[in-house]
Amino acid sequence: MTTISLEKKHLEEPPSKIEKVKNFGMLIKESWEVIAPFWPLENLIAVNPLQGFENLAIEEAFLHGSAYFQQSDIPKPMEAVNRETIKWLQAYFDKGQSIIAMPLRSSGLYSSWKQLVVYDKRLHQNQPEKINWLKSLPDSPKQALAQCLVLLKIPKEETAQFLRVLLISMSGWASYIKYKSEWMEPKNKDTQLILETDYLAIRAVITYLIWPESVELIAWSQQALAEVKNRETPLKKIEQFEENYRFSLLNQLKEQKLRKPCTPSAQLVFCIDVRSEQFRRSLEATGEYETFGFAGFFGIPSRITDVITGESYASCPVLLSPKHEVKEHPCGTKKEYKRNLNGYKSLYTIKRIYQSVKYTFTTPFAMVEGLGVIAGLWISLRTLTPSLAFKLKKSITNLIRKPVPTVPHIDDISLEDQCAYAEGALKMMGLTHHFAPLIVFCGHGSSTENNAYASALDCGACGGRHGSSNARILAYILNRSEVRNYLIKRGISIPEKTLFIGAKHNTTTDEVTLCDADVLNDTIKLKKDLKKAQKLSSAARLQKMSKTPFSKSKSDPVLRRSHDWAQVRPEWGLAKNAAFIVAPRDLTKTLNLEGRCFLHSYDHVQDADGKLLETILTAPMVVAQWINTQYLFSTLDNVSYGGGSKVTKNITGKIGVMQGNASDLMTGLPLQSVYSSDVECYHEPQRLMTVVYAPLSRLNAIIRSQSVLQKLFGNGWVQLVCIEPKSRETHFLQRDLTWEKMH
Repeated sequence: MTTISLEKKHLEEPPSKIEKVKNFGMLIKESWEVIAPFWPLENLIAVNPLQGFENLAIEEAFLHGSAYFQQSDIPKPMEAVNRETIKWLQAYFDKGQSIIAMPLRSSGLYSSWKQLVVYDKRLHQNQPEKINWLKSLPDSPKQALAQCLVLLKIPKEETAQFLRVLLISMSGWASYIKYKSEWMEPKNKDTQLILETDYLAIRAVITYLIWPESVELIAWSQQALAEVKNRETPLKKIEQFEENYRFSLLNQLKEQKLRKPCTPSAQLVFCIDVRSEQFRRSLEATGEYETFGFAGFFGIPSRITDVITGESYASCPVLLSPKHEVKEHPCGTKKEYKRNLNGYKSLYTIKRIYQSVKYTFTTPFAMVEGLGVIAGLWISLRTLTPSLAFKLKKSITNLIRKPVPTVPHIDDISLEDQCAYAEGALKMMGLTHHFAPLIVFCGHGSSTENNAYASALDCGACGGRHGSSNARILAYILNRSEVRNYLIKRGISIPEKTLFIGAKHNTTTDEVTLCDADVLNDTIKLKKDLKKAQKLSSAARLQKMSKTPFSKSKSDPVLRRSHDWAQVRPEWGLAKNAAFIVAPRDLTKTLNLEGRCFLHSYDHVQDADGKLLETILTAPMVVAQWINTQYLFSTLDNVSYGGGSKVTKNITGKIGVMQGNASDLMTGLPLQSVYSSDVECYHEPQRLMTVVYAPLSRLNAIIRSQSVLQKLFGNGWVQLVCIEPKSRETHFLQRDLTWEKMH
């Protein structure tokens, strides 16, 4: 055994250790540390549900998670408190599902609730003393919270723990509020604690009214923690899956040889998403193509705005804030623009009218009487022939609003920034020489019907959105002569004939659509080969999804799955993800990685100071770890950490999913995303293994300088392997942050 010492920095104390002498605001803030954020359905982002315990060793974090989040027998009075809290949260956070909006929402959560709660008969039961007390509540949520803690006789030294239990006893809604207060764009540090304090104040008031003896929650939580201390964690089960997979992969990787560089007919850059690996392999088998892996936002931290619909969203990892606004303008004449705008308004009006008729109190009965026959025919069509129904719906929509191609305007990005993004992207993926005549950046997304979790299948690096806009932006930047002239000065000479274009990769159907390339002769062969790769990749995917042979079906079964509104499993997403490989493509090109690896291209020769590798490990790898842990915990306990079955779910407020009509928000993946049946799991729960093809000394320096890496590696959340480029020796980073040479 060979060990190389590496100083381990002191990690933060666990969130359960709170000093007694702290101000009330600090106690409130610390009580939220155990809660992980939960993004809404429109842009679901994978998160480690035990993110609040990442400062602990993973074994200890498992125990805390078991005590806090896997309790099925919370006190009965607390269940009543939860029910009364949920109805107010549903009303306040509703994003258009309800026709009648909650009044006074603009004044804030606590303020609007305080003005309306006096009309809640279920809560005060028409008792004058309770009504008067509610009317006398302070306007300040912090004061109201402090007042309730006194009335509930909570000891000062137990205040933080009591607040924490108020959160964990309904952790799903607390997670959504944490997202709203700390992660939602635009971020405002001055107001982060306001919403969190509002929520705790409401929880405390309702708790006092329903369960005045709730001080018992402290003893209940302490007992729960004591009971799990000697409980066996799932780590042994996880390590078995890891052992079965990892040594085989590492033995194959270290035997691979790097080829001499050559100029291919085309180069394509895909997201590091594990679903890209299978398609890249299929495409490379069709011709002389070279593929690269890069974070799907292509290094452009932007906000994309559609000038027709007005829709605007952050298209970058949630670890970043958008730096630029890129507006997508429709191509064509003013007449076409006006027609497109009018079509959008018409579709929006029809949708709103239908929704208002469907969801108000009395009109649904009239709607059933008036549209029953038509609705019945449409339901039958969607059920029996989903592809035909999809085409019909698309045709009708196109008649009302003819689709018009758009062009991203990059005016908001300065030339200086454009040059920096171009150089950074090319160097990070190792694409600085032997440029092909055609280079394609492939952003990805999915296409499914009637799927509440649709955005979870889109690009996480683009904030749960499609990544084609970012792909086109980088292509536009790299086609500019001013940018290319700058790159020449930086040692990157792009041939004059080289053209960059963007593309859309549909991960559900494996279709790749080239953007801005209709008149390019260079793309004719590529389009044909992309179709071939689609068939190869789809056939492989279908074997994982279904026992139906791909070749014997009259219609495309993969396409049918994406159109079928009854399909609970349109694709496997990132299930079975297991490794994050940072290396040149040659290290993995001849291997069938079975769609289980995140592949980030990297050339250590072009990164002498290690800054590029540092960025990869502290950004894309962290996002991959979030994805990995979400799949892991959703598999281990799909009720506590997952989303439960899609069959029994209900959507609330267009923000999240509940089981039944008044449950906690389900914050993880549904059963069908990680299980092949109700009892047999498809995803293999294991921690992310990061494999880096770079000098060991460079990795040491990066780990020393980054506390986030010390936390993830030292506490066992991620395992790191280094393959030395010269000797091909493989080293495994142990939990004490020393290296062990693997034989």
